[in-house]
Amino acid sequence: MLGDILLPNVALENSGKYFHSKLEWTSEAMIANATYFGNAQWAQEYLDYCHRDPHFKSRWLAAGGDWTGKVVIDLGCGPGNIFATLGGDPKLLVGVDVAPGSLELAAKQGYTAVLADAAKTPFRSNVADIVAINASLHHCDDMGAVLREAARLVKPDGLLITDHDPQLTAWDYRGVAKLMWNARLWIYRAARYGFHKTGSQQLWGLRTEVHHQPGDGVTKEFFCTTLEPLGFEVSVYPHNHQIGAEALSGQVGAAQWKYRLGNMLSGRRPSSPSSALSLMCVARRRGEPAAVGA
Repeated sequence: MLGDILLPNVALENSGKYFHSKLEWTSEAMIANATYFGNAQWAQEYLDYCHRDPHFKSRWLAAGGDWTGKVVIDLGCGPGNIFATLGGDPKLLVGVDVAPGSLELAAKQGYTAVLADAAKTPFRSNVADIVAINASLHHCDDMGAVLREAARLVKPDGLLITDHDPQLTAWDYRGVAKLMWNARLWIYRAARYGFHKTGSQQLWGLRTEVHHQPGDGVTKEFFCTTLEPLGFEVSVYPHNHQIGAEALSGQVGAAQWKYRLGNMLSGRRPSSPSSALSLMCVARRRGEPAAVGA
């Protein structure tokens, strides 16, 4: 099945647990992602604790429906969180990542796992019913390049769905809030934040967050200006993390107190859509594919 969607003259090396595409290790971000998400213990913790709640499942099912019978490509799949949460029986489920440890876990979830650059995949154009990107764009050097590559893979009438990347306006902290952001590593260590148990784990995790900084992140304009010229109808939904399908009807949901505080200290109304932590983009390709590459 994987061979049916590969570019001509592309041969992938089979490691036994995942397939290996040619990859140039020239980026600090790629090395950080491969180190953090490639660590077997850290990847397992990420699979166990992140993007596994009922709100996430409800939101993704509302956006893309059941994956059964579909060709799905998950860019930046990590250890397989989306499919582990959604389930279903896809016709072909391909996961792309740069972290071997995560790909091994994704393969156990049912993915055909491929080590490749999400901005330059070895797949033909217009092959996927759904291309999914969850919490991955902000880990990539060039978010636009990855989004355009995702668009290239989508079939006519297919969907490109992204979620859980930081909304620029919500994370653009100012004043005291920015000082607290800059001190977050030490705060995390003191509080033993989340599932990060060691300073090394925290440090590598933060190194992966290339576009998760004050003044950086995704915007509605980014999705629209990138995807609309490529033949997509684009809808963007600001939301906080503890809200499900209601996000697609315009509800933002409540953020945790620390995020509300950060927005208040930055002079913004915490309940505003522009203060919502994440953006979900649901983009449908119109019937005739635009010319977006080979």
